[in-house]
Amino acid sequence: MQAFNLPETFQHIQFTPGCSPEEMTLASSTVPSPDTNQVLIKVHAAGVNGPDIAQRKGVYPAPPNASPVLGLEVAGEVVATGQGVSRWQLGDKVCALVPGGGYGEYVLTHGDHCLPVPEGMDMQHAAVLPEALFTVWGNLVIRGRLRMGETLLVHGGSGGIGSSAILVGKALGARVIVTCGSSDKCAYCLQLGADAALNYKDEELLEQILKVTASARASASTEGGVDLVLDQAGGGMVNLSLKALNTDGRIVSVAMQQSRTAEIEIFRLMAKRITWTGSTLRPQSDAAKAEIAKQLEQTFWPTLAGNTELLPIYASFPLADVAKAHTLMESGQHRGKIVLTL
Repeated sequence: MQAFNLPETFQHIQFTPGCSPEEMTLASSTVPSPDTNQVLIKVHAAGVNGPDIAQRKGVYPAPPNASPVLGLEVAGEVVATGQGVSRWQLGDKVCALVPGGGYGEYVLTHGDHCLPVPEGMDMQHAAVLPEALFTVWGNLVIRGRLRMGETLLVHGGSGGIGSSAILVGKALGARVIVTCGSSDKCAYCLQLGADAALNYKDEELLEQILKVTASARASASTEGGVDLVLDQAGGGMVNLSLKALNTDGRIVSVAMQQSRTAEIEIFRLMAKRITWTGSTLRPQSDAAKAEIAKQLEQTFWPTLAGNTELLPIYASFPLADVAKAHTLMESGQHRGKIVLTL
């Protein structure tokens, strides 16, 4: 193992499953040592994400052998490396997907789940890249097979996942339509590059989606219009998506903010030959996450150089103010990402 001189203990956020945001506290633990293929990162900033809220509420427990501390993405400095790590050197600036532990001064993760901080980007903006981009790339590209020239529909376009989906979709040459819950969130998505942004509270949402797609495709079918749906809503939005999809369309479910269950028209799914899949990121294997990191670095990472605010930060809080960050996340009022600073 290689390591800088490190303190014996470090501070991190502690919580009891089911607690309120205000019940989270600062605690101290022994600084961990990296195992084979792991790196220890001194955290400068950590992203706040929906799974953090679910874990705090007690409905999304950490997987076996993962840190019980909240936090799935960070940016910082490599301060120790385990055996088998050859790419990263002490002092390297990285952003990383972590299995837990991001809400603390130090965190362990697999070396292959780290990416270099993009050129010209500060630690706060780098910290909010991994979780959303790993999720979006894994689901849009690997599972959803999004291709140049296709039309992508994103339900929930203004949060971290939705914002990232807009950026990735446009980078891949897709037409991107998003749904949001307010006019200001729609405006935000248009600023990010979405081709169209619609309010999902509109009773004629389906008609609006088909109208947008028809305007771009002279030969568009009245029964379809989009090729891929990235769904964070679940519930009744699934049937709407089935109606909006073209033949051989795909739905990828990554969240269920509206409802955990959906009653679908199975024949519509059959008749259109629709593929419906989904995933969660955290339980996937080290190898699967490493493959996503590899593809991101080779294909998407070059577009980030110099784009210091490509994925906007809505609010930043010191680690000790984590309750404010969680309260904001739960309110749904944010546009873009929320970050903790250390």
